[in-house]
Amino acid sequence: MRLLSSRRVLEQIKKWEEQHLNNETNDFEMIYSDWLQDSFRQISPKLRKDFFSKLDDWLFHTHAFLQGTNFQMEARERILTVGRIFNEEIEVMEDMQQLNVDQLTYIADQQTARSRLYSFAQGGLTGTGGIFLLGIDFPLMLAMNLRTVQLVGLTFGHEMNHPAEMMLSLKVFHAATLPKRLQGEAWKEITEEVKNYPSQFIYEGEEELTGAPWIEQPLKQVSKTLFILMFRKKLFQGIPLVSMAIGAQSNYNLTKRISEFSTKFYQYRHLLKQEGL
Repeated sequence: MRLLSSRRVLEQIKKWEEQHLNNETNDFEMIYSDWLQDSFRQISPKLRKDFFSKLDDWLFHTHAFLQGTNFQMEARERILTVGRIFNEEIEVMEDMQQLNVDQLTYIADQQTARSRLYSFAQGGLTGTGGIFLLGIDFPLMLAMNLRTVQLVGLTFGHEMNHPAEMMLSLKVFHAATLPKRLQGEAWKEITEEVKNYPSQFIYEGEEELTGAPWIEQPLKQVSKTLFILMFRKKLFQGIPLVSMAIGAQSNYNLTKRISEFSTKFYQYRHLLKQEGL
């Protein structure tokens, strides 16, 4: 029965790969991508390297900071509590790997549903057009979605504070936030990496994350901000409903994409390592 369930989930992952990771690039996307790459080539290599190095450092530090927050500690306890419903012998995070993929997916879906709700609410608040809220929107969204990936990884029994696990979760986050036309290649890279996964305490792979292709995500956030500013004065009974809807829907869609990508990855990893598929 467990084997049948695992094969069904594996088929769902393959179908998801075909539907979401095999996007053909249209002419507009090619033109936009070429323009963006050309623009970045105009910047000196040192400045580019320093910029992306600082961005990577920020992601590393944010990842580490989130692990020590009370919010995350409470989430860990919630995950373990739900896990004990299925197996009362679960005591620590690694014990979650004893559950089958359907049980783990159910718990992960609970966590990501809450994350999508938070993103929707935060996007709606940003849509009110307040300068402070607009200013912190992008770093806050990155942090919230990093946490989403962490929660999925924890649910599947992986401690996020181990060096290799931290890098792998950051790579999952990076791949999930790439433009759709580049996600297929990123998916192949991280799934190949996990097939030959080293000790969780040592990471020997590439440590650079962000680069010129990834910068399209921040630019989308800039576009969202501009739309919010355009519509924030269009009020309905004193409330900027249009700009709030733009902010809420944009943030919700991003978190939904990241949570789906990370869930599929950790499902695949669980099936690969725990159930031999």
